[in-house]
Amino acid sequence: MAEVRAAEQAAELSEAAQAELLELCEEQFSQLEKLQNEIILSEPDSCENPQEQSVNRLIATEAELKKWLAVEPKLLAANSEVLLQAGKEEMLKLCSELEMVASCYEAKRDKLRDTKELELKWLEEKKQVLLAANDHVERLQMDKEKLSEQSVLQDTKAKIQKMKVYQERLMESLGDVLEKHVPPPQIESTTNRKKKNVELGINENLISLSEILEVLMNKVLSTPHDTYVTIDDTFWPPYIEMLLRYGIAVRHQENHFKIRLETFF
Repeated sequence: MAEVRAAEQAAELSEAAQAELLELCEEQFSQLEKLQNEIILSEPDSCENPQEQSVNRLIATEAELKKWLAVEPKLLAANSEVLLQAGKEEMLKLCSELEMVASCYEAKRDKLRDTKELELKWLEEKKQVLLAANDHVERLQMDKEKLSEQSVLQDTKAKIQKMKVYQERLMESLGDVLEKHVPPPQIESTTNRKKKNVELGINENLISLSEILEVLMNKVLSTPHDTYVTIDDTFWPPYIEMLLRYGIAVRHQENHFKIRLETFF
């Protein structure tokens, strides 16, 4: 494509302009050969010190730079037709480069536009979430304001009452189970039975197992810092041994006449 364009541009030049351009090219080529020969002849001997060679090359380069800086630029050709054609070439090249830059910036612009649309969509979703959260907060605040201290107190009293009822049911169930499976010791009223009970050391004022458990639980609730209960004559020893054997109660380490409920939590 570039060769076709160069051929078209060469065809646009007149014969005189082409001849002048060829002559100018030959002059530049001959000058280039001359400079190349001078460079070959001025190359230092390989036996010289490499450091000295580097210094000499640096000095020569600086001198060449100063020379070219002092030289005034001049036109390569005086023919206006050649200059016009060279200007056209340069303009076409510049236009091509600008088209490439414009294409790159358009692609970048399209990408930024897509990114902007995604960001706007994400922002809109976050706004919707924020609105929903604000509505939820307002609803909670309204519900909180509706709940007065009186309603909270009534709710607490109702819960306490439910717990008391539940505790009473549990105690009744426990009493029924103990009465069925662990009946209280039977004390006969006859004279012979009384004599036998006295011989066996059975007190007529013995309390039931459920009453013993109730005493132990009340002690835990009334004095949590001192949960031990002193054993007296009303506590039947087999009941005490059964509670200790099955891990329901624990005996005091120093005083064996004191017991307490085992800690189950």
